[in-house]
Amino acid sequence: MNLIIDIGNNSAKFFLFKGEQLILHTRKSNSSFDVIDEWNRLYNIEKAIISSVIVETPELSEAISGLQCPVVRFSNSMPLPLEINYRTPHTLGSDRIAAAVGAWNEAPGRNMLVIDAGSAITIDFVGKDGKYNGGNIAPGIKMRLKALHEYTSRLPMVEKDGDTPTIGYDTETAIRSGVINGICHEIEGYINEFKQKYCDVLVFLTGGDEKPLKNRIKSCIFADKYLVAKGLNRILLDYGNE
Repeated sequence: MNLIIDIGNNSAKFFLFKGEQLILHTRKSNSSFDVIDEWNRLYNIEKAIISSVIVETPELSEAISGLQCPVVRFSNSMPLPLEINYRTPHTLGSDRIAAAVGAWNEAPGRNMLVIDAGSAITIDFVGKDGKYNGGNIAPGIKMRLKALHEYTSRLPMVEKDGDTPTIGYDTETAIRSGVINGICHEIEGYINEFKQKYCDVLVFLTGGDEKPLKNRIKSCIFADKYLVAKGLNRILLDYGNE
């Protein structure tokens, strides 16, 4: 089995794959790694890959030291199924690369937009020639809600979950609807623009906030919350021994 460890700014996600099939997954704080030892005892882990947006901590180093298998630390210098056409590849987030690889694995040879809705929203374009051509980064749902609260004197802090009408009927719904519906219109604008340029473009949506967005976006999309993990697993399957 393959162990996938994806450490973000706010949480760590762990996945077990048997070949390309996702068997188990869980989410912890990004300082809690006890699940690595637990799965190591229960399952035959043959390879592991770590993708992290933070510096590796002593706790993580200790947790993976108990693995009796090769451990790959994912970086943008690794061999990839995509050509990175980005002026500053050393600044390109591993999650953006992994999501693009995950989408490419699902539909190789197609133009695609890969939208990852998490703490930030990233919208990346992969050409049918297998080149990752870059993308844009915008604030995510929670970041926008927090900004409205912190940069105004009277607007309250609103949670992302709750009634989200087309037009808000009080301050809470006005803020939530303004943020979430605004993001949906923003994403649809990108989709429409790229569909005009590339009539065959596929759109993939992933990330922690894909659920509140996918049913509101009218354009046809493929929603897969595990796209990053699948991309990392694909990289591990293809290049884990190099």
